[in-house]
Amino acid sequence: MMFGTRASALAGALLLAWSAGAAAQTTYVRGNDGDPETLDQHKTSTVVEARILRDLYEGLVIDDASAKVTPGVAESWTVSDDGTVYTFTLREDAQWSNGEPVTADDFVYSLRRIMTPATGAKYANILYPILNAEAVNTGETAPEELGVKAVDDKTLEITLASPTPYLLELLTHQTALPVYPPAVEEFGADFVSPEHIVTNGPFRLVSFAPNDRLVAEKSETFHDADSVKIDRVVFLPIEDRATCVRRFEAGEVHSCHDLPSEQIASLRERLGDQLHIAPYLGTYYYALNPTRGALGDVNVRQALSMAIDRDFLAEEIFSGTMLPAYALVPPGISNYVEDGPQLPYANTSMLDREDEAIAMMTEAGYGPDNPITLELAYNNSENHRNAATAIADMWAPLGVNVTFNARDLPAHYAMLRDEKNFDVARAGWIGDYSDPQNFLFLNISDNDGFNYGQYDNPEYDALMDEAASEGDLDKRATLLAEAEALFLRDLPQVPLLFYSSTSLVSPKVEGWVDNVRHVHPTRFLSLSE
Repeated sequence: MMFGTRASALAGALLLAWSAGAAAQTTYVRGNDGDPETLDQHKTSTVVEARILRDLYEGLVIDDASAKVTPGVAESWTVSDDGTVYTFTLREDAQWSNGEPVTADDFVYSLRRIMTPATGAKYANILYPILNAEAVNTGETAPEELGVKAVDDKTLEITLASPTPYLLELLTHQTALPVYPPAVEEFGADFVSPEHIVTNGPFRLVSFAPNDRLVAEKSETFHDADSVKIDRVVFLPIEDRATCVRRFEAGEVHSCHDLPSEQIASLRERLGDQLHIAPYLGTYYYALNPTRGALGDVNVRQALSMAIDRDFLAEEIFSGTMLPAYALVPPGISNYVEDGPQLPYANTSMLDREDEAIAMMTEAGYGPDNPITLELAYNNSENHRNAATAIADMWAPLGVNVTFNARDLPAHYAMLRDEKNFDVARAGWIGDYSDPQNFLFLNISDNDGFNYGQYDNPEYDALMDEAASEGDLDKRATLLAEAEALFLRDLPQVPLLFYSSTSLVSPKVEGWVDNVRHVHPTRFLSLSE
């Protein structure tokens, strides 16, 4: 693809885009859970980044205010009778922030880029349903063989390897957002910097100062700019939830996306309906590193899990804002069996569980007379710290001594994904779409980016492959349940809690809709006096 004409206009157009924001009036200040590790949508992996990218870009389809799939750049689409070919018609007025039209070729370029091995996309496998995606991503075939094609400037065709009933939900994810090809080609990794970035969403990036703030302003080139009521959005990286609460009560932020659990009762009393608690499609869990001594023994892993009092964590540590989890896939998810598999001791009393866990550790050769030491890593948050401290106490009767390693959010997840230098590590997964595959794919053996427990079970992989090619939703659900049962038997990662979302939302913020995805795009919000 040639980008000469578009690239030559880039610098001047960026200057125009900067000056367009000078008259910004309404400023929405959002407390975010930390700094983004990246603003490259093809290298992203966290909800911290998703909140920002959702404001900067628009995909083929988007989540509306209630997290329902709705048209984005694509104004309509059709699906072939066999469910494998999606044809998207792009809206004529879709533009980049420099005024250039958004084309089908831009999406072809973007989808090829995320699959190209050199990009290093940790989340590429979320789009593996696209024909040849996995082969491209593993370097077995050329990016040109990916099942995406620009029929013309405004028609994009995506061909799947097999029917994928949740494809549209996949395409709402930040990894499916388009990049502006000329900027990537000209600036490489620096295309995300404020002076170079070109976006196609309701907002454009103005500045980003790590550990301080990220600022975006309304994009006047956005096709639906007239409906965007907020002129300026400021994301403040606030990892300490209590700090966000203090700044909220001081009127310095309009919303906080996560709250310290020990303050929930007090917040409910003080702030009333400014406190939002809603069901959330997510699982809080601990990854166990099987390459670290005793953790290679499945009985040790099961004993550690068995000794954890999840009811105590849910009620006392998280103040009733979480639910005990004895499975990886959360309840209420679409396209699954009615009663999914769970750990066999889910309904066993804690006294009996602790006795059995001690016996299992003794049989494995460990106990107070022959203890093991485990480092428990977590990202900075009083909630995570309190949970880790409680679990360390629960493990003490088993002969487990715990040390702690707290890091900031980017460093913690970089360690989980890349270094894998841990014994036990806190992690969480928020559903990108309502389907069990989005949780079970975490443990596929070649999922280096998210298989923190380094699970390697060919039988599990085979079930996941079979489910991926099964068009009958009921049969597919059964296969996925069989895979989850294997996971719970081998327990490379220990599910602890199912999430609820907790937020503080100022009465000045209008249009906030609680939903199971906990997505609240700024474009659907407004501020009142």
